Amino acid sequence: MNASALRQLLPGLALVAAITAVAHFLGEQFPLMGGAVAGILLGLAIRSRFKVSETQLPGVRFAGKQLLQWSIVGLGLALPIGAVLDTGLKSLSVTLVTLSLAFASAFVFGRLLKIPAKLCVLIGGGTAICGGSAIAAMTPVVKPDDHETAFSLSTIFLFNIVAVLTFPVLGQWLGLSDSGFGLWAGTAINDTSSVVAAAYSWSKEAGDYATIVKLSRAMLIIPVTLILSFVFTRRNAVNVDGTAAKRPGIRHAIPGFIICFVIASLFNGYLPQALTSAAHSASTVLITAALTAIGLSTDLGKMKHTGWRPIALGLLVWITVAASSLLMQHLGGHW
Repeated sequence: MNASALRQLLPGLALVAAITAVAHFLGEQFPLMGGAVAGILLGLAIRSRFKVSETQLPGVRFAGKQLLQWSIVGLGLALPIGAVLDTGLKSLSVTLVTLSLAFASAFVFGRLLKIPAKLCVLIGGGTAICGGSAIAAMTPVVKPDDHETAFSLSTIFLFNIVAVLTFPVLGQWLGLSDSGFGLWAGTAINDTSSVVAAAYSWSKEAGDYATIVKLSRAMLIIPVTLILSFVFTRRNAVNVDGTAAKRPGIRHAIPGFIICFVIASLFNGYLPQALTSAAHSASTVLITAALTAIGLSTDLGKMKHTGWRPIALGLLVWITVAASSLLMQHLGGHW
């Protein structure tokens, strides 16, 4: 990054840093809420009252995306690869069931609500796998209209916020253990940022467990995108001008930070305890900063124009995924 680009980011990063400091303090005072939840709430509150300036937007957007990815890589340094593989395999059955039910319920409820098939695919995939990242990976394959992509993203994000605020409360009511809550959050909350926010507000153990489960779940972007590519090949075989449509490259479907997370985890056994602890602490702060930036970037006013049908579909699919995850845990003895 050159000096000119850094200067463009500084105003927004300074705003995020100031709010993050307050959120981190509130998280320490109110552990049940946690710094990440405090950050997104402060960001939403400030954005709803004050407009983020044009000079601040680049830094805020950078923090919302890049800092989150760095935080996940930092968590990899603090988690041994053996635990990552073990947790990923143990959660696979729950993940596959919730994935299947997410798509099935999206099509069933979508037909009842008379929602276009492509929008159903985006909402189902975003709920099943990893929110906005999954939607971004599926869009070149499904080729929805721009408004369908916008509807799916706003719907998914709405329930990300709801999950961050409600899952810890529901988990306490259900009497979930650290690993039980981590598995629930990792399989039933849409976006990575919301998973880590909810899980680390519960406990460090739940946060570590949920992060591994969520990233294992995100790996399913590749097979799902391949299947959708096969299904939509005939529909998208020809462009409007009659030329052959370009097939999307699957190798770009999986986010690079997940690969970096796995590589970082490989080095965990060779690092001193002090360094891995520092990496975990730094990741926690970066997660709070990223959630703060996401809150500052969210225009709740625009979400009002989404319409009730996509939101209703997102709610029904989300409830299906959350309930099926709990049922699978109960049947499998993970509770």
